[in-house]
Amino acid sequence: MALTHAELDITDAAAVQRAAGAHAPQWIVNAAAYTAVDAAESAPAAAQALNAAAVGFLAQAAKSAHARLVHLSTDFVFDGRASNPYEPDASTAPIGVYGATKLAGEQQALADGASSIVVRTSWVYAAYGQNFVRTMLRLMASKPELRVVCDQIGSPTWASGLAQVLWKMIDIDAPAGIHHWCDAGVASWYDFAVAIQEEALQRGILAQAIPVSPIRAAQYPTPAKRPAYSVLESARTRVLTGTPATHWRAQLRKMLDELAIA
Repeated sequence: MALTHAELDITDAAAVQRAAGAHAPQWIVNAAAYTAVDAAESAPAAAQALNAAAVGFLAQAAKSAHARLVHLSTDFVFDGRASNPYEPDASTAPIGVYGATKLAGEQQALADGASSIVVRTSWVYAAYGQNFVRTMLRLMASKPELRVVCDQIGSPTWASGLAQVLWKMIDIDAPAGIHHWCDAGVASWYDFAVAIQEEALQRGILAQAIPVSPIRAAQYPTPAKRPAYSVLESARTRVLTGTPATHWRAQLRKMLDELAIA
C-alpha cells in the first residue's frame, strides 16, 4: 500500500516506526524528497530533514520490521565535471544543498550495514505532477518563444519505466548498495525541449510550434548550481534486472501518448 504525506510524515521518527509496526511491510519504497533545487539553497534545514534525516528513520523502521528499504536518489550527488557516464561507485561531490542532502540520505540508508537499495536516477518526468515535460508543454502553449539551457547534459527518465525497474529489483531481491537507472541516450535541456515540442505537435497536444532557442546556463542564473554533465551508467542495473535499454525519446513518446489519452 502507498501512504501519502497526509497519512505519514516521514520526518516524524515515531510516526514512521508506528506505520512500520502497523503494516508489517516486507519492503519500504521511499520516493519522497525535497526536490525544489533552488529553494533548498535558502531552506537547507527543510531539505536535510526530508532528504537525509527522514531516510534514516525509514531505514531504522525497515530494520525493526525485518524489511528492506528502496530509496531513490539523484544524479545531483555528482559535480558534473566528468566526461563519461558516472558508475555507481564513482566519487561523489555535490555542488548544492539539494545534492548534498540527497547524498546524506544515501549514507543514512546504507548505514550500519543496512540491506537497503539506493537507486540514483535523473531528469524524471511523468504525465502527472510537476516536471520538466509538463512545464514545457504549459509554456509552449502560452509563450511566443522559449530559451532553454543547452550546456547541461543528462538522461531524461520516464517515471513509469523507473517504477517497473524498481519492481523488478524487489522481485529479484536485488543486492544492497547503490544502483543507477536512467533511460538510454543523452540530451541537453534544450534537446529535450525541442523533442517535447516535436512529439507533442504530432499528437495534437500542442496546436502550433514556437521558436525554442538554446542558451548557456550562465545566461539563466539560478540560486543553485547544477552539474554540467550528470549522465548515469545504468548497464549493471539493466543486466541485473534483465531490462533492455530504451532510448529516452521512445519513452517520451509513450508518456505523451498517455497524456494525449487522458
